[in-house]
Amino acid sequence: MLAIASFFSGAALRICDGLLPRLASDFAITPGTAGQVVLTFAVAYGVSQLLFGPLGDRYGKARVMCAALFACALTSLACALAPGFDALVRLRVLWGMAAAGVIPLAIAWIGDAVHYEQRQATLARLLMGTLSGMAAGQLAGGLFADTPLGWRGAFAALCAGYVVVSLLLLARLRHIPSAPPLRGKGRFAFVTQLGSVLAIPWARIVIATVFAEGLLLLGPLAFLPTYLHQRFGLALSTASALIALYAVGGLFYAMVAAHVVRRFGERRMVFTGGIVMGLGFLAWWGSPVAWLAAPVALVVGFGTYLVHNTLQTNATQMAPSMRGTAMALFAFALFNGQAIGVSLAGFAYDHAGALPLLLVPAVALPLVCWGFARALLRRAQA
Repeated sequence: MLAIASFFSGAALRICDGLLPRLASDFAITPGTAGQVVLTFAVAYGVSQLLFGPLGDRYGKARVMCAALFACALTSLACALAPGFDALVRLRVLWGMAAAGVIPLAIAWIGDAVHYEQRQATLARLLMGTLSGMAAGQLAGGLFADTPLGWRGAFAALCAGYVVVSLLLLARLRHIPSAPPLRGKGRFAFVTQLGSVLAIPWARIVIATVFAEGLLLLGPLAFLPTYLHQRFGLALSTASALIALYAVGGLFYAMVAAHVVRRFGERRMVFTGGIVMGLGFLAWWGSPVAWLAAPVALVVGFGTYLVHNTLQTNATQMAPSMRGTAMALFAFALFNGQAIGVSLAGFAYDHAGALPLLLVPAVALPLVCWGFARALLRRAQA
């Protein structure tokens, strides 16, 4: 059930990638300006974690998640009916706020219910739902962009999916166990919970690393379908389908995660993933033909989740007594990193083309992953 919910949330996260050129055309704006629909969603998603995480700790993660899914259904429908671009941007803020209560609380619930030794493999199975949704969302965005239904049809389709999964989860809610709710008193209890997590040195390292991932990976990734469309003259559906193989690479990782963790261990997974991501961005920049973007996306997706699933697993153990709050801060860092990354990538793409969009991540991502691998080594030796 959590994987189904994560599927639609994953689709919402990437649905606009393939829609950016269509939005730019429909509203007579630049692709960088159209990227505001990604930026505002990511900012709202990240900031709202600071509310949903403590709420999940206090009132039950599954219960809060169910309410968030119903809110996603309403806000995605409102986006489909938006009368103009400014209204769409504002409604994407509300959608991002609602979506904040799904995937991180699902991860936190698994952290409550599964022992650490099995947690990375279990999270990988949840990841299959998220990544399937991301692949489907990225592909659907391009497909809808090439049809008369456009972005309105894409958002309406997600609304229908949210309605179904909300009702399914509501029917199962009483049978889903959860950790005892965290109780606290005082109007500043939420702030105290957040501060308690940030006071942990290892938590700060994990949160800083995932912020860098959002900034350097997810930001530029949003403009790759637009880059392929403009550089090679591909249809938006084709460009989106090529980059959607990024999520398929993550799915392949999820299927072999248990074996990979046993064979390589966390440090080698992180270091290898950083190298793979850096080489992938170099390959996208230097590729002479469009079709090479597909196998590169597949490999980069696998490398990404060598790193991200390790980060995610460590995040579930940052503060076991406040796991919802810890995952809220983790997601807050990831999606605010993405928001800043989208803004910077859009500005760079509009003013300097694809060179900084691709070369900066090619250099910076391996360095960030090397740093986190070193931190894992120091933690193991402590």
